[in-house]
Amino acid sequence: MRVSVVDAGSNTVRLVIADVEDGVPLPVHTVKWKLRLSEHVGADGTIADEAVEELVKAVGAAGATARRWQAPGPLAFATAVVRGAPNRQEVLRRVAAGTGVHMCTLPGETEAELTFLAARRWLGWQAGPLAVLDIGGGSLDVAFGRGRLPDFAASLPLGASRLTREYLGVQDPPGPEELKELRRRIRHELRDVASRIRWERPRTAALSSRTFQQLARLCGAAPGRYGPFVQRELRCRELHEAVRTLAALPAAERAQLPGISAPRAAQSLAGAVVGHTALKLMGLRGAVVCPWAIREGVLLRYIEDGAAWWTDVTDPTDAAPPNSTAPLRIAGPLA
Repeated sequence: MRVSVVDAGSNTVRLVIADVEDGVPLPVHTVKWKLRLSEHVGADGTIADEAVEELVKAVGAAGATARRWQAPGPLAFATAVVRGAPNRQEVLRRVAAGTGVHMCTLPGETEAELTFLAARRWLGWQAGPLAVLDIGGGSLDVAFGRGRLPDFAASLPLGASRLTREYLGVQDPPGPEELKELRRRIRHELRDVASRIRWERPRTAALSSRTFQQLARLCGAAPGRYGPFVQRELRCRELHEAVRTLAALPAAERAQLPGISAPRAAQSLAGAVVGHTALKLMGLRGAVVCPWAIREGVLLRYIEDGAAWWTDVTDPTDAAPPNSTAPLRIAGPLA
């Protein structure tokens, strides 16, 4: 069986096409389109018309690529930048009308659940009680669980692009007061979630997302060309040093550092501050970097629970208010 997934995030639209072998998604083709949607939103989060047009083109290209690779219509979703937009309904309508691909948005807690499943499958049961952190452009997703799916999941408005836009856009590099305000905001948002993770005392903590991968490389982890099976870790003390390094440099110079790409250089500091603060508040000395994330989580749920799961989790009317939080969906036992 061949399956395809399209993920529209704050920076890119990504397509993953995978073959399923014994319940494992094996990638056969991946491609991405750099859009940087987060740079084209208004003060209230509205996505600009020209950015919507670029999104339609990218999703259309993704759908055409999936067809060339003989994959069924992609499972398409957009993350926080679209989910929180006041014109979300219009964006999704235009994507469907212009491409024939029916893109949806998922509640933040569902995204956290899917990322947790991907990390659990990658790390295995030896990981024991597992905490997973995933930082995107618009949100920080946190999940904890002892089984296949999490017992607890939360999505917080602590995305790297969002915080850069709200707190670090005045000076480059930012001043100490901007960083102080940023840390205060992060601590406030994380207080209850961090308390829960400390209480649960996970055996293993995992970090998922391109932002954490780049920060791990900055802190000395093996480069991506060594492949996904190389163990990579990110320690809290190393991340603290990374914050100091990034804060001392303007965005253009951060892009010269190991692992930091030019498109993500501006938001790398906010991502590092979120990561360090989260690990510190949760009492975690470090975490492993997991190469699987939400896209693999979507593939796994589709494979393990069937097409009915995707139909159930994606409301075709997409009628929930942009900032609403749906209950965490927990799958029943596998047959």
